[in-house]
Amino acid sequence: MTEHRPWRGVLVATALPLNDDLSVNYDRYAEHCAWLVENGCDGVVPNGSLGEYQVLTPDERARVVETAVAAIGGERVMPGVAAYGSAESRRWAEQAGEAGCGAVMLLPPNAYRADERSVLAHYAEVARSGLPVVAYNNPIDTKVDLVPELLARLHGEGHIQGVKEFSGDVRRAYRIAELAPELDLLIGADDVLLELAVAGAKGWVAGYPNALPRASVELYRAAVDGDLDTALPLYRQLHPLLRWDSQVEFVQAIKLSMDIVGRHGGPCRPPRATLSPGQEAVVRAATEEAVAAGLA
Repeated sequence: MTEHRPWRGVLVATALPLNDDLSVNYDRYAEHCAWLVENGCDGVVPNGSLGEYQVLTPDERARVVETAVAAIGGERVMPGVAAYGSAESRRWAEQAGEAGCGAVMLLPPNAYRADERSVLAHYAEVARSGLPVVAYNNPIDTKVDLVPELLARLHGEGHIQGVKEFSGDVRRAYRIAELAPELDLLIGADDVLLELAVAGAKGWVAGYPNALPRASVELYRAAVDGDLDTALPLYRQLHPLLRWDSQVEFVQAIKLSMDIVGRHGGPCRPPRATLSPGQEAVVRAATEEAVAAGLA
């Protein structure tokens, strides 16, 4: 276990700025990474679902990582390295290491409902890259559930150092702490931030700081410090937006909020469709309310 744990703190799962022709705007992305750090975030997670990694070419995916590292330094960058094959995920982890990153984030096998042996082999293979691995538990999308007992085994065998917990079941925080006390729990869904922070989370792989970094960081710091007088009112104010992080349309919602606050959210690549008029109205109203409250 390395003493320095670059996955701790507020790491923003970055939205990827696209031009009108849906090409990647790397200059805007570099500026966005720097802006997030300037506004109190600890680092970024490129090539997650919010970064639309599934629809990037290999060249684009590699350049996104390199752009983030050049903008804010490798120790602040923890790329997602998910892929259908373990060998491919390991290659992405090796690319992250060559770019200078301090850690990587890895989904379990997600092409099918993998069994425990397959999950263990997958993480073992990527861990051979030499970079610390943070698991990403998203049973809603992957259909593979990294339950606390499996996480404890993965950690015990040296394959993972932390977990981004997206199941929404906040009870798991306590079971994970019992079974693997040295495994760092990272908040994986924005709308359970307070609950997991109080339960001992060491970090937050975050969505809505893409649009509202200062208020989000203030909320996180207050929550992990146990300052509920500050955290709870802020959480209530932000929750109409934070809950979008757990919706299918989270990428579109966060990009819309970015546009509203004066950042560049922009379009998404297909097959992500635009928000429906009703969805857009809800996101717009909640974002404008946050702006009016001085949270942007």
